[in-house]
Amino acid sequence: MSRNKTQTYRGSCHCGQIQFEVDGELTGAMDCNCSICQRKGSLLWFVPRAQLRLLTPPEALRSYTFNQHAIRHQFCPTCGIHPFGEGTDPKGNAMAAVNVRCLDGVDVYEIPVRFYDGRAV
Repeated sequence: MSRNKTQTYRGSCHCGQIQFEVDGELTGAMDCNCSICQRKGSLLWFVPRAQLRLLTPPEALRSYTFNQHAIRHQFCPTCGIHPFGEGTDPKGNAMAAVNVRCLDGVDVYEIPVRFYDGRAV
């Protein structure tokens, strides 16, 4: 898999009810230890929200927010998998946090992962 160029990735939840595509250059992911990420075990890739296209009806998603309600953690109500989250960056731009583990054909052991101390924030 070539990760050093912009390409389109396809992803889904486990049961396939939630499917999406995302465009970008996957050069790394983030491992956060906040209370929800620690439990989900997601590896996050942040992209502008416009680069993520939902291929299934948005009504198929369920959202979960907590604390400051700044991030909408999207998940499948059938299998419970969290394929992405939505929020804004510090400048107010709409962003998506894609769970790299939900992308087809991506070997997560080939991607550099940086740690983020979300418990300290």
